[in-house]
Amino acid sequence: MKLPKIVQAGDPVLRTPAAPVPAEMIGTRKLKELVSTMVEVMRKAPGVGLAAPQIGIGLQIMVLEDGEALMGKLSVEDREVRGRAPFPLTAIVNPTLTPLGSSLASPGGAGRATFFEGCLSVAGYMALVERDLRVEVTGIDPDGQPIRWVAEGWPARILQHETDHLRGTLYVDRMLTRSYCSNEEAQRWINLPVAEVRAALGV
Repeated sequence: MKLPKIVQAGDPVLRTPAAPVPAEMIGTRKLKELVSTMVEVMRKAPGVGLAAPQIGIGLQIMVLEDGEALMGKLSVEDREVRGRAPFPLTAIVNPTLTPLGSSLASPGGAGRATFFEGCLSVAGYMALVERDLRVEVTGIDPDGQPIRWVAEGWPARILQHETDHLRGTLYVDRMLTRSYCSNEEAQRWINLPVAEVRAALGV
């Protein structure tokens, strides 16, 4: 089966809030096949998350996965700074996201963090985006079983990014605009401390 293309910024589906998956679709072969297709598209890209609107389907479904292969170029220090840790393939239907404030690792500390972020639907570019460090997402899996995920660091960032897609929001709506750059130019900035990048770009 030919995989659908990833929809790019400018397509109205990316700017329209996705509809909840109806109860009669939960647990069906149709829903499971859609989720399977989304996983294939995400892995082929490759990416760490994909929302249904990114393949032109206006339903509240997202798939996420982050593994060692996708973070192999990051040093141990970079992983720690970003709070990036692997997590297994997860599909969430009709998610609700709630910010939880400070990270468990630094209670009472800053509740948000800024890092470079890209998007498969804004191909070739990235920018600094501020996100909550810790969130809770609830929803159901494709079989209708409840899901509750309290995530920190990079997994929390991915969940926020994909939930935004279901609301018709792209990271460019949240980015620090002066940091917007091509992926090629981003290589000069991406491994530097964010404070240094912000000073250099006047962000």
